Amino acid sequence: MMWIAIGGYFVLACSLAALLLLPAFREQVMGRIMRATQRLSGVQQSAQRMARHNAQQGLAQAGGAALGGKRWLQRHWLGVAVAVALLLVPPLIVFSLRGWHTLDAYDDTSIARGDSVVAALLQGEQLVPPPPLPPEVFATAEVESVRPQLGSADRRWDQLDADFRQRLLLAYRLMHDEHGYDMVLIEGYRSPERQTQLARLGAQVTNAAAWQSYHQYGLAADSAFMRAGKLVISERDAWAAKGYELYGEVAQRVGLTWGGHWQNADLGHVELRKTLPSRPKVGG
Repeated sequence: MMWIAIGGYFVLACSLAALLLLPAFREQVMGRIMRATQRLSGVQQSAQRMARHNAQQGLAQAGGAALGGKRWLQRHWLGVAVAVALLLVPPLIVFSLRGWHTLDAYDDTSIARGDSVVAALLQGEQLVPPPPLPPEVFATAEVESVRPQLGSADRRWDQLDADFRQRLLLAYRLMHDEHGYDMVLIEGYRSPERQTQLARLGAQVTNAAAWQSYHQYGLAADSAFMRAGKLVISERDAWAAKGYELYGEVAQRVGLTWGGHWQNADLGHVELRKTLPSRPKVGG
């Protein structure tokens, strides 16, 4: 289909160029248009005489045009070559690059190339979410000072996109096995009403309004660390700051986007960028 479009574009471009650059060709085309118009006029005898006359004249003109065209091409071959190249290059570039462009979303092939172990894990066993922690873990004064209204956040793993859930669980496993950090989901799915409520608290909490965050689609999660039975969120803690840095590296390995690279860094945030569903996810 693409080659047909390119061929049609080339034929049209060449025809227009010939009408503009070749007087003999232009006169011949105009003559044929005139003859067609005269045949439709209904004057049969006059049209026949004119046709014979034009046929003879056309043969002479065609011979002269062919000779003149050959001479013209010999004199202007460089310009013609450049014009043809200019006509061919744009469609050929578009056609050759059509498979190279990707949208701003996750490309599964990057994991297979960069980390075969992670790719194998994603294709293998289905990781199971850990048991939920007691609500009071998320409702301490220390946690509230760093993360307002965290006690009412949604931490249900089944509200997350299945693919994103497996990648996040794998990130947790790698953080534990490779770096000794135990991670906790502090917020996953977020309703548009809660997103609006948090946005009103200011940029230090979130810059996104309702439906502007991947949280509304179950494709984002905020996480923190557990140490000695206590939730550690603040990056002012040197141990947690190092953990967030490692978490960013692990998140990239499993195909997630880490909020720590943003202008307003969100160190505990990761998201899976892919085509969003036509209908927003609704929390139960």
